[in-house]
Amino acid sequence: MDMVPVVVRSASHVSAYRYLDHRHGTSPRFQVRAKLPFEQQDAKYYQHLEAAVHVVQRACRLCLHVYINYILFLSFRHSKYHVKSSLFSTDANVHQKNDQTPVTVADFGVQALISFELNKLFPSIPLVAEEDSAYLRSRNLAGSVLDAITAIDSPTSKPLTQDDVLEAIDRGGKDAFLFGSEPATYWVLDPIDGTRGFVKAGKALYVVGLALVVEGEIVAGVMGCPNWQEDFSKKSPTELEEVADMLSPSGTIMIAHIGCGTWTKRLNSMPKLPSVWTRCFVDGSNLVQKAHFCIPDSQTWESLPLSSSFNATNNVDDVGDNQVLLLAACCGSLCKYLMVASGRASVFILRAKEKTIIKAWDHAVGMICVHEAGGKITDWSGSEIDLAADQAGRRVIFPFGGVLVTNGCLHHQILEIISHSTTSSL
Repeated sequence: MDMVPVVVRSASHVSAYRYLDHRHGTSPRFQVRAKLPFEQQDAKYYQHLEAAVHVVQRACRLCLHVYINYILFLSFRHSKYHVKSSLFSTDANVHQKNDQTPVTVADFGVQALISFELNKLFPSIPLVAEEDSAYLRSRNLAGSVLDAITAIDSPTSKPLTQDDVLEAIDRGGKDAFLFGSEPATYWVLDPIDGTRGFVKAGKALYVVGLALVVEGEIVAGVMGCPNWQEDFSKKSPTELEEVADMLSPSGTIMIAHIGCGTWTKRLNSMPKLPSVWTRCFVDGSNLVQKAHFCIPDSQTWESLPLSSSFNATNNVDDVGDNQVLLLAACCGSLCKYLMVASGRASVFILRAKEKTIIKAWDHAVGMICVHEAGGKITDWSGSEIDLAADQAGRRVIFPFGGVLVTNGCLHHQILEIISHSTTSSL
């Protein structure tokens, strides 16, 4: 692989590095040192994205703080020491919502933090988010959420109260805003996508995801993954020398703006290292059997239409002629979008199961990140995902058959396999 670094400068004289990647003969990969990696005059929603990046970074710090306290709680729960703030509750059990999905103090804390900040900056833009405060109120947990927020944020004005926290959470709740049938502008937030991954130790990925929808179109988005580990296996020796100080897991921030591409940078940069944005592109796989696949943790390969044509294996070193590689991506949908947008995976496919509601916040920010990286997202019929199908709340999507996310090259091939498999089963 030949990677040729070329120093370029933007109009604002911000240093940038361009690597010509000859692996796929596709677009070069850019690295830029800047607050955002493109000029404000080129990005209509620059200020919105700038604010979103800032608050998602703070939200990721909150997640890490709460997780560390959970580890301490487990370490000292039987000792004489007392840990004031635990991840879940005083007995460290995961709370279960009515839909049997887990929720933690961090979920509520992230939603409150982001809601509060966005309302200060953009008070006329409503928020569509996963949580509401009913659970906290019924179990008197608002104080724990407030503790989590104040632990990572020094208030610049008057200190927050528990009522402030509850009000901020409810600003994104299901009863906060009714949209109607007209195109609308709003934020979509998943405070923690992959909470099951969050409560696991180790490498289970979780994502804070925030997107801006304007008149029905996703125009900007930010994903923060605090425990993302960059894949160094495809880097050249020159690149590895440059990132020698970055080999420990440090998380990632991924951003996208309509017409400006998808970019990533380290979430937790070391003080001596500059903050560098890197342009993302989907991978160049154009054969289904050479592609890397992600599927939901709750679904099996055998439940998907492609299983009639290909078997799946998790063994990267032993992929047979009639097999595809199935990557372990742990919990949540957004981390799969992140993997496709970053080129680590080629395809994410999800089946829409009966009686299972597909939520907009599990997909919105991932959709723009993959699209701006060169990928494609549709339902199984090839139609675009309609975020306004739920006219009143903008909280639910109804993709026919399921959701298909690809690098673009493979999209038509996979749609044909799905169509053929569906027709054959009738």
